[in-house]
Amino acid sequence: MLKDKQVVLGVTGGIAAYKAVELLRLLTKAGANVHVIMTRAAQEFVTPLTFQTLSANPVHTELFNLIAEREIGHIALADRADLGVIAPATANVIGKIAAGIADDMLTTTIMATKAPVVIAPAMNVNMYTNPIYRDNEDKLRRHGYLFVPPVRGALACGWEGDGKLAAPEAVFEAAVAALSRHDYNGQTIMVTAGPTREELDPVRFISNHSSGKMGYALARAAQYRGARVILVSGPVNLTPPSGVELVAVESAGEMHAAVMGRAGECTAIIKAAAVADYRPAERSGAKIKKKGAELSLQLVKTPDILAELGRLAKAPFLVGFAAETGKLSEFATRKLHEKNVDMIVANDVSQSDAGFNVDTNRVRLFFRDGREVDCALMTKDDLANVILDHVASALRLLQNS
Repeated sequence: MLKDKQVVLGVTGGIAAYKAVELLRLLTKAGANVHVIMTRAAQEFVTPLTFQTLSANPVHTELFNLIAEREIGHIALADRADLGVIAPATANVIGKIAAGIADDMLTTTIMATKAPVVIAPAMNVNMYTNPIYRDNEDKLRRHGYLFVPPVRGALACGWEGDGKLAAPEAVFEAAVAALSRHDYNGQTIMVTAGPTREELDPVRFISNHSSGKMGYALARAAQYRGARVILVSGPVNLTPPSGVELVAVESAGEMHAAVMGRAGECTAIIKAAAVADYRPAERSGAKIKKKGAELSLQLVKTPDILAELGRLAKAPFLVGFAAETGKLSEFATRKLHEKNVDMIVANDVSQSDAGFNVDTNRVRLFFRDGREVDCALMTKDDLANVILDHVASALRLLQNS
């Protein structure tokens, strides 16, 4: 989403300026060409050389430095920018922008740009709650500026409360969202992700190799594109995307209850989780001790969540996943019809670069109308947007029918 985009990153004076270095790294890693503007106060905390080294671009610090012989610096940057980000943003710079004051390189560039601007405030809690500051932020919000609220924590000034700069990852996600298509505005999308665990006893469980990466990529992309996202997740080692509603579950039974309890709120449900098909008939309350050379377990079926969703009288648009190790078309098509879903995302998890615990995937999409679409190997983030493109097209057709 940020590949080859021109991003102006404004850094203002505050101890949180060091976090802008990590934000710059995230932006450049995503393919953005980042132009950093530092206020004089910001240079008291981090040197321009740090940002210049990481961005591979000159750092702008003075209003009247010319980029080229015929260019006025702030106008050239303002025209070039696809996105502006100010992180950290002090009460001072926010107040100046709200008042229309443009007296340095950063404020003149932000005032001159027509690109979306993301602002991540960082300040003392009393400044943040001051009614004058609140009026300034509200005014900028009304004019379309986007804010990443600070978080609560211990502040450098010794106070405790709201005012701590949001994590660089949260600001990065807001930047991506600002440049994303918002074709899911007003939609509620549920995504299930990760494995489930079926306990044998207090220390053992049956599970699978799902990492949750595909489901989390789908939740993140849907949130970027404007959806309200409910993420029902089994146990994974992933950080939930900012702005999504996380419902953490362990077992198939818990996932069943969470999904069926919220299905009525959803426009679409994307079942990317690898739910256990069976669970132990009985869970031992104490650790099962080693006895002899063999141990037999009696297993019973877990609820078939996808099939139950397909039987709803007013089912949301349903997307299922089929993780197979062969006969992809046969098994995916059977699942599509037997479970009455609208779309199946099928992949061969025996391949080393697709499926569980990797960052890439290669899938085939199957649709109720008989269409099949092959998707080449790509990152799971890219694939998430391909899947959402097809869902969005289907939803538009349903709304217009």
